[in-house]
Amino acid sequence: MSSHHKDIGTKQKALAINLDPQIYGSFAEIGAGQDVAANFFKAGASSGTIAKTMSAYDMTFSDAIYGVQQVRRYVSESRLISMLNHEYGLLIERLAVQRGESTTFFVFADTVSALNYQKTNEGHGWMGVRFQTEPNGAFNDVVLHVKLLDNDNNMQQQAVGVLGVNLMYACFYYYQNPPVFLLSLMDDLSNDRIQVDMISFEGPAFSKVDNRLMSLHLVKYGFSDAAVFGPDGKNQQPSEVLYKKHTVVIRGRFRPLINVHLDMLSNGVKQFLQEPDVDKANLIVITELTLQALKERNADENADIDEKDFLDRVDILCSLGQTVLISNFHEYYKLVAYLSNITKLKLGVVLGYPNLEYIFSEEHYKGLAGGILESFATLFSRKVKLFVYPTLRDGVVLNCLKFHPPAHLIDLYRYLITNNKIEDISHYNEKNLNIQTDKVLELIKQGAPGWEEYVPAEVAAMIKDRCLFGYACVVDPAKQEPQVKLPS
Repeated sequence: MSSHHKDIGTKQKALAINLDPQIYGSFAEIGAGQDVAANFFKAGASSGTIAKTMSAYDMTFSDAIYGVQQVRRYVSESRLISMLNHEYGLLIERLAVQRGESTTFFVFADTVSALNYQKTNEGHGWMGVRFQTEPNGAFNDVVLHVKLLDNDNNMQQQAVGVLGVNLMYACFYYYQNPPVFLLSLMDDLSNDRIQVDMISFEGPAFSKVDNRLMSLHLVKYGFSDAAVFGPDGKNQQPSEVLYKKHTVVIRGRFRPLINVHLDMLSNGVKQFLQEPDVDKANLIVITELTLQALKERNADENADIDEKDFLDRVDILCSLGQTVLISNFHEYYKLVAYLSNITKLKLGVVLGYPNLEYIFSEEHYKGLAGGILESFATLFSRKVKLFVYPTLRDGVVLNCLKFHPPAHLIDLYRYLITNNKIEDISHYNEKNLNIQTDKVLELIKQGAPGWEEYVPAEVAAMIKDRCLFGYACVVDPAKQEPQVKLPS
């Protein structure tokens, strides 16, 4: 089965699994995640599926069973992996000889924190399945992080139960079609109830899945407003990456990444580290790609994202050691609001002079009741500072000192400058001011001599080696990344 059957309800999914004679395994649930196994019990015929259910709710019991974590956080990916390791090991040890020839074993695990009685916390959890696709086969893992948005504890628990059944069903019936797998997770749910901001597919059944594309799909299809993956290409949960971190972010199309981008980032980070309230040892640098930036190559705003083009860009960013954020935040104030909800420490935003002009253009805030003032209340009321890289225009170097906002915003702009919210990047390579990304891209497509001097050496080598961005050469098929496309 590969097509998405949206009409199958939660109870029907649980019953279908219960009636499948090959599927057998264990459920281990910690915290508010008790509803998943309950759905299988209530569906009927659960004895055909469930070898064991358990909940090490007490922290001492949890540590005794799954080990003491280096970081004592019980709602964490590391705790979830410990649960999967322990329970799957027991399952194979005790049942492989008895029924391994006819069974595809699984372990479902989750560790969840739902809304407390005082409603002072944010509900979230980790959920995963380790499963076989054939008897005596190797195991596969699907792990995800979910944010629970219902303003009621019981509703959050119910959402966890539905999501858990969807995940189980997808593992056994949609694993050959990861795009459908992903879309099916929201069956009987909506993105105003849950957000999935991280998902990872590992194992032989997913050898052709690029987890970076899965990050893109999470944002593209509204599962989350943002997703993060590291230089190694592995998906990461944003809160775990950014929590209690000073963060510097640079936004761009990076098509391709050129010397100007590195100069902006390098000097922006240097100035950020000179701020008196910044801890140099506790810094993370993020390169951000927005959905809008990924679509900008198309004249049609409704055109789909070219996934190969996306992977080309992130391959370059990752090769340079960058952590990549994919977001649906077209406006800077939305990006800052998102980051500020994760970390309370100071944020630095590195941007070019044209983006400063964009931020002060009131036409972009027509949808806000408070207009530009409402957006600025979000953008500048947090611990944030903008670092502006100059632009050469008509022979004049434009920077903060030469920026002239509309007359009625001049006092507001002066206030932000005086209060250290906006600052010029003072040390920069003047040669970079003559370089524009679009011109470099045209030179690459034309195969014009000398384009290599405008991009880092590593980037030039990758463009030539893999024929990126329209560079004319012969592609080695072995160097092409496997891709999994979602239906439009």
